[in-house]
Amino acid sequence: AHFRPPPPAMAAAGIARRSLLRLATARAAPRLGAAVPRALLPFPRHIAAPVAARSYVTVAKYTRDDVLVQLDAFHAEVLSTNWADYLNLVYSVPFWEAELDKLTTIVQPYLHEPAVGEKFSKVQEMMDVLYQCEDVRDHLNELAELCTRASGFMGTGY
Repeated sequence: AHFRPPPPAMAAAGIARRSLLRLATARAAPRLGAAVPRALLPFPRHIAAPVAARSYVTVAKYTRDDVLVQLDAFHAEVLSTNWADYLNLVYSVPFWEAELDKLTTIVQPYLHEPAVGEKFSKVQEMMDVLYQCEDVRDHLNELAELCTRASGFMGTGY
């Protein structure tokens, strides 16, 4: 029988499965070179672990007041941050985007109400302006980089 390596997803699933099994069954420090017998593996080798992005799903119910409080808190946090601080935005924006996804989900039952709909549209407009400011900053940085590179290596002309 000719050996064919498994597809990358199956190989990665097998490695993860063996690693988890080693961690779960380890009683002492692991021995170098110790292999896990195939019979101890919890799943057949041909079954790959599902690989997918995790979406936000909830069964939690929020009242109108809870939604407004969360929208106000999110709006205040993002608006009060220094948008010119690049490093702060690099660290914060991914969390804000996740929070906005969550807020988008929980605000749906109350969007027809004027107060909630208006506040949510302000939050969306604020995020759009934030992204536009980031685009302008990135463009200015690219222009500055072109100017500094036009003078050659460290301004020597070469």
